[in-house]
Amino acid sequence: MILIKNIAVYQPACLGVNDVLVGGEKIIAIEKSIDISSLKNLNITVIDGTGKKLIPGLIDAHAHIAGAGGEGGPATRTPEMQLSHMINGGITSIVGCLGTDGFTRSLQSVLMKVKGLKQEGVSAFMYTGAYQVPTPTMFGDVAKDIAMIEEVIGVGEVALSDHRSSCPTTPELIRLVEHARVGGMLGGKAGIVNIHMGDAQNPFQPIYDAVNNSELKLTQFYPTHCTRNPYIFEDAKKYGVHGYVDLTASSYPYDMENEIKPSKALGLLMQAGVPVEHITFTSDGNGSLPLFDEQGKLIKVDMGYPSSIFTELRDAVLQENMNLETAVKVVTSNVADILKLKGKGYIAAGKDADLVVIDADFGISDVIARGQLFTHNYKRLRKGMYE
Repeated sequence: MILIKNIAVYQPACLGVNDVLVGGEKIIAIEKSIDISSLKNLNITVIDGTGKKLIPGLIDAHAHIAGAGGEGGPATRTPEMQLSHMINGGITSIVGCLGTDGFTRSLQSVLMKVKGLKQEGVSAFMYTGAYQVPTPTMFGDVAKDIAMIEEVIGVGEVALSDHRSSCPTTPELIRLVEHARVGGMLGGKAGIVNIHMGDAQNPFQPIYDAVNNSELKLTQFYPTHCTRNPYIFEDAKKYGVHGYVDLTASSYPYDMENEIKPSKALGLLMQAGVPVEHITFTSDGNGSLPLFDEQGKLIKVDMGYPSSIFTELRDAVLQENMNLETAVKVVTSNVADILKLKGKGYIAAGKDADLVVIDADFGISDVIARGQLFTHNYKRLRKGMYE
């Protein structure tokens, strides 16, 4: 058991200073004062939270946990994600996916990495599919994968408006998303489709065309990379009023002439009328970050890290003067609600014990995932295999 004393609790809503008791993998109680004297025979770790804040464990809804890349040849393939890359950024839940390379990489590898991360103590999920349409699956149809495989919650990342996209027709896109939706219904999951948004002009048009020619809603799509250039961001201000917009945090160093930093974009989207509940930050962790010239030639490649979403959370508060309650939503409760991740994203009795303690300088002092301490007093207690 773990007892966190005298800490400011952000649910994400601010609950004031409280004690929080964790037992097993769940939050047992949140009260002004919890007396554990009657539990003296139990093994209880006490954390002094005086002057600190408690937030839900961060949820990264788009990461290449089994590696990605390859746009510049075999040597540019990125490696698998290490557990420490998650914990360093306060991430306790992650969603893995394939990307550009749905040809030489496999969904089975992503699934085994998901299972490995779960065995190491964090929560992990995945999307079936990849950039391509028709998209790779494990059981022959995305609906079957979502309905029948516990860890599969949706489809992604499917590429649109990008030179690496397979340019699906409107009927093809409709069919894919409809199958994802039905699979989600059958499996009790979100069945959402994570969309890689490219650099083409009018990038959201394929989604609008699919919705206008079917019974689908914009909220069945989950487009990411919505700050990659000025024109997609301007379109995202309109799209986000009725649909979800995900902002990629791993584009370091930012190209300030073309990209919009997510911590800054959050406030600009809200000013444009986008509900904060429609906005999320994800890392694109372990994904390659390629840069192409006007002729389509690869001129640079880098790799994203999952800790970037905590950096953007911090910068939203410290640099953009966003209140902590709002900033925390985009990396916790919003993600849990959009992806229907039960037990995640909130600090409340009965919820999963995924918690992060931060100090006044936004340093992470403690990380708890599924009720187990991974970091305590700034010291790592648990690492992944082979770290």
